[in-house]
Amino acid sequence: MERDIKRKVREGYGKIVMQGGSCCGPSSSCCGSSSAKDISKAVGYSDSEINAVPEGANLGLGCGNPVAIASLKEGQTVLDLGAGAGFDAFLAAKKVGKSGRVIGVDMTPEMIDRARENASKGNYTNVEFRLGEIEKLPVEDDSIDVIISNCVINLSPDKESVFKEAFRVLKTGGSLMVSDLVLTKALPENLKQSVEAYVGCIAGAIERDAYLGFIARAGFRNVEVVSESGYPVDALFEGLESAEEVVASIKVRAEK
Repeated sequence: MERDIKRKVREGYGKIVMQGGSCCGPSSSCCGSSSAKDISKAVGYSDSEINAVPEGANLGLGCGNPVAIASLKEGQTVLDLGAGAGFDAFLAAKKVGKSGRVIGVDMTPEMIDRARENASKGNYTNVEFRLGEIEKLPVEDDSIDVIISNCVINLSPDKESVFKEAFRVLKTGGSLMVSDLVLTKALPENLKQSVEAYVGCIAGAIERDAYLGFIARAGFRNVEVVSESGYPVDALFEGLESAEEVVASIKVRAEK
């Protein structure tokens, strides 16, 4: 079952990047007609952030802006879980500077190829992208200062392993800063079974307390929900209006 879900997610995101646009663009059937820029502005990115990255890096796949809450510093090493085409990784790279480093991990080969093209196009010498799964990170122990992730952990059928891996690779004193979707109550069965909703992070969402519990059990301390808001499901995903009242976007911070 887990392999089947991962295969479907990988295939779904491979199609998104090959279409050259957001999953919520008009070229895709998984979402409505909102543009990547509109979606990014709606979830917390500024015009300057959107315009600061290479064209094609922002696919409109996020549900929040983790970089905005990360308080990144010059010289830090940052890991982006589910880096996609590199949007958040490139924003993080500007904050950590030439003395810092950003590693993006994604399981979709097409995304990695696009991200590497964007890095070359934007001359990002302090960013690298690695093909791999966030449940088995291709990253050394105790090597990361800050982990960021944007609406990706929901795609994993094994969220417990994701947070255990995040804890493993973080240095002592390091921080986890994620934006993700959670449920405020049970998801309607028709949406839970929807592959398109899963690729859009919705069917993979779990209840808020369960999500925070996985983080705490992995060993993190000072687990804090920095902000929580409703998620505009009806504007982004065709036919998913019934999920609007049960899905929330949260930003979570925790420390090792």
